[in-house]
Amino acid sequence: MTNSVLCAVDVSNGDEDINVIQTAARLANLDGAQLDVVAVVPDYGMSQVGAFFDKNHHDKMMEEAKEILNALVTKALDSSQNEKVRHVVATGRAYDEVLSLAKKSKASLIVVGAHKADLTDYLLGPNAARIVRHATCSVYVVR
Repeated sequence: MTNSVLCAVDVSNGDEDINVIQTAARLANLDGAQLDVVAVVPDYGMSQVGAFFDKNHHDKMMEEAKEILNALVTKALDSSQNEKVRHVVATGRAYDEVLSLAKKSKASLIVVGAHKADLTDYLLGPNAARIVRHATCSVYVVR
């Protein structure tokens, strides 16, 4: 039996990750596993870029990401299924945070989306590729 299925989405993609969430939910339901959906907000911290934002910017980004994530999961599934999903908004590098959360939650499966291949992008995006390479559990990539 699977402990949990961790689904990583990018809330800045709009509705593009709906099929990723739906796929993760189907896979979680097959084993009766907990579905965790994670979105990662970049950390500008004390870098030169961080100096351009006010000190409350990060908190605002986190709140907005939580609202968008909740709406996205509700749209992908429905409100009753959304209540059973654990929503996680983390700060940092997407691949680092996803891998860290997978380890902490003892996830048996990570579900990530990949960019549609076109003339300029024949490979996985950099975050998905790193997750696939470094995960200690299985990874399912949704196109």
